[in-house]
Amino acid sequence: MNIDEKDRLILRHLGEDARMPVRELASRVGLSGPATGERIRRLEASGVIARFTVELDLAKLGFPLQAIVRIKPRPGNLHIVEDMIMGEPRFLDCDKVTGEDCFVVRLAVRSIADLDPVLLPFHDRAETNTAIVKSSPLKARNPL
Repeated sequence: MNIDEKDRLILRHLGEDARMPVRELASRVGLSGPATGERIRRLEASGVIARFTVELDLAKLGFPLQAIVRIKPRPGNLHIVEDMIMGEPRFLDCDKVTGEDCFVVRLAVRSIADLDPVLLPFHDRAETNTAIVKSSPLKARNPL
């Protein structure tokens, strides 16, 4: 699919506020409302826009701390560890990576004390390395 500068502008604005009314979005990108709506539908149909979602404030939901955990499954445990990750709702993101570790995950917790109950079940099947997130100066940037 060919994406022109107007499409890029639409994607940038929707990345900042996916609930922006089409009328306002059209004004910002210099198109009519119907033309903007049609471009959004085309971007959805082609799969460029995969979904519209909500960003939660995890601290306000009682999860003020996040940790990045690198997980290296022991031999023969890769799929078991992956299933364990998928089954734990406090893991927010999971990337399968190259290098010494197989997984890099982001974990939301209420306190430091919550790390052990989440990670202890993994220790029979994997090595873990945990870092507490101090801040996130860049989140899910749109590369356009």
